[in-house]
Amino acid sequence: MAAFTVESPNVRYTDSLIESKYRYQTTRVTRGVNGAHKVVPVETAIDFQTERSVPRLGCMLVGWGGNNGSTVTGAILANKLGLTWHTKDGLQKSNYFGSITQASTVLLGSGPDGDVYIPLKDLLPMVHPDDIVLDGWDISAMNLADAMERAKVLDYDLQRQLRPHMEHLKPRPSIYIPDFIAANQESRADNLIKGTKMEQVNQIRKDIRDFKAKNDLDKVIVLWSANTERFSDVLTGLNDTAAALLNAIEKNACEVSPSTLFAVASILEGSAYINGSPQNTFVPGVLELAEQHSVFIGGDDFKSGQTKIKSVLVDFLVNAGIKPVSIVSYNHLGNNDGKNLSAPKQFRSKEISKSNVVDDMVESNDILYSDGKKPDHCVVIKYVPYVGDSKRAMDEYTSEIMMGGHNTIVVHNTCEDSLLASPLILDLIILTEMCQRIKFKVGDDTEYQTFHSVLSILSYLCKAPLVPAGTPVINALFRQKSCIENIFRACVGLSPINHMVIEHKLSRPASFSPEVSEQSAVDVPSTKRVISQDIPNGGPIVSNGYH
Repeated sequence: MAAFTVESPNVRYTDSLIESKYRYQTTRVTRGVNGAHKVVPVETAIDFQTERSVPRLGCMLVGWGGNNGSTVTGAILANKLGLTWHTKDGLQKSNYFGSITQASTVLLGSGPDGDVYIPLKDLLPMVHPDDIVLDGWDISAMNLADAMERAKVLDYDLQRQLRPHMEHLKPRPSIYIPDFIAANQESRADNLIKGTKMEQVNQIRKDIRDFKAKNDLDKVIVLWSANTERFSDVLTGLNDTAAALLNAIEKNACEVSPSTLFAVASILEGSAYINGSPQNTFVPGVLELAEQHSVFIGGDDFKSGQTKIKSVLVDFLVNAGIKPVSIVSYNHLGNNDGKNLSAPKQFRSKEISKSNVVDDMVESNDILYSDGKKPDHCVVIKYVPYVGDSKRAMDEYTSEIMMGGHNTIVVHNTCEDSLLASPLILDLIILTEMCQRIKFKVGDDTEYQTFHSVLSILSYLCKAPLVPAGTPVINALFRQKSCIENIFRACVGLSPINHMVIEHKLSRPASFSPEVSEQSAVDVPSTKRVISQDIPNGGPIVSNGYH
């Protein structure tokens, strides 16, 4: 059994780094005066540099005592402890199903026995979820064991085993501004940071430093998993620049939201910040502040159920030449998220994040949408306490087909909300940290650079992807997943997987003989969690991509 090592003159392994010389191929298209397209293949040289050493990582969750926070905490502990529990369906084992880093595989290449797949987490040396140290804030003082019981997400026998490990975990006081979340949340608000907004920011910064020091952490990532807020007004002189935003916080301006205060505090502490809810946390002043401090931010809103299916189905329909003209989406749920969203202003934030998910797919086909008109798109969310965390989603897709015909697809999806969101939280944390260890040197540049502070590679996990200014927003799910896989492949000198498989389509297959470099990479003793994967029979691996 041989380990996964890329043998190429363009890839070099050292004790601390993976270095790759890569040819990035794109296609530049311009339109001439006569309307014809001019197409030019373009190739850019990029040097990738990836740190191999996996850091000791901590994550602080805003809303740690909520359904998502208590569920992801319980899941990490259950996996770390190897817990099993009994249900009416039999013995259950801990797992990370639903996580693309932990439970999905990617095509590495082709070997003597056919295609070879490995876990996504093995493409690069990533943090393991079991090793993530958790802490966080919540407006409710309830300990994590009681919060888990209140959430009613995990099975009773599992909760019973987890309780001794969670009852000592208590969220730090959080920021509560009643104007930004539903009035029905007031009864939970008994664990609050007092003072002005600048004093609250300073306390959050102190909490991050305290958590990092007490747990001997190399890095801390902060993630918002708390209630959906209403949208904030974006006003000149208030939050349109970093300086204006900091000044507004200093003056205790009422229109600065709690989530924005957490984002500012995290950025000032050099901690990446991820927004798992739909509100406009990232006002222009936050974006500028993150860029000034070279700190990653990402979001918005976990893409876990209905919207994920929508981004697959609409992509399929449009690419099949079928024209969706009406999309009606109905949801009801009974957890605290549903309770908060029963307020009109908070629902509006969610409605916006759910409604834009089809835009790029529609705009890609001007044959179907020659008039520029988008499909009618309606989103409804209702609060039904009895169903708890088991969300119901019903969708109707009506499309125009050939010769004036119509096609209607109806989907009913029952999903356990927090058990879908929790693996996304883990992926967001793991991928964000991984990206912090990747650098690029483009063309003739003499210095390496990082990803843009707006970490758009996280789009696969978000309903309303945050992207740098002037950058296209991509919602199509498979394009988003391919982006992650192919960037990570480039880090180890592998070309993108393009699924052409020409070698199996030739009339004379024997004439196909791919060139494999005889020059091996420089390989030295590895550090912990170095990319490695056992390959059957030790055969050569050939990526069916291109350079």
